[in-house]
Amino acid sequence: MYQFNSRVRYSETGEDGVLSLTGLINYFQDCSTFHSEDCGMGLAYLQEQKKAWMLSSWRLLIRRYPALGEEITVGTWHCGRKGIYGYRNFVLLDQEKRTLAEADSTWFLMNLDTGMPCRVNPEDVEGYGVPGEPLPLGKNPGKIDLSATCIGKEKIIVSPYHIDTNHHVNNAQYIAFARKAAGISFPIAELRADYRRAAVLGDVIEPRTDKRTDEQPTEVTVGLFNAQGEPYAAVWMKAKDF
Repeated sequence: MYQFNSRVRYSETGEDGVLSLTGLINYFQDCSTFHSEDCGMGLAYLQEQKKAWMLSSWRLLIRRYPALGEEITVGTWHCGRKGIYGYRNFVLLDQEKRTLAEADSTWFLMNLDTGMPCRVNPEDVEGYGVPGEPLPLGKNPGKIDLSATCIGKEKIIVSPYHIDTNHHVNNAQYIAFARKAAGISFPIAELRADYRRAAVLGDVIEPRTDKRTDEQPTEVTVGLFNAQGEPYAAVWMKAKDF
């Protein structure tokens, strides 16, 4: 497992004084980026190869959000490849190495010249070493059903601060969009996200939910659509039971 140590910063917390959901996702993204950079397969290598890894889906399970100042360890490892896909797991640990959160993720490899997915070859993952065992998270629920997302919310115009080095809206931003659209005030224990198409600078995103925001449901599905009704992303969130 590749890992790095950190400490929960004030800028990463919400009004409750614990690591925010966006902060947690950013830690996982940063960990995978550090892993790639440190094994020689980072951004410069990928640009040279005219390729990029794009996130296809997340599944996160959160046991506890660490508090301000708490020392944490973030870890990741690759779990193999198949066709155009690569698989990666993540863990967030406390100072005693107890699990705070864990996640699995599916990525696809993009050919930047053609703009199309391409097969993952051995040389595309050889720097990561032997694939590790996947986390025992149970059966993957599959794609998120957006058929019930019919309650429209305030539109979002993609701004420069939403964009990452791939010139698309960053993965964590979609989660923040979805949470705001759903009006969620409760801590989230489980989250799934499917990424269907990339939003770019100037795009208008139209969120729709399957629940009224004044109901404060224990779980909610949010679809983030373009003007043609095609989804950029689907996000499902479940409340934490304290």
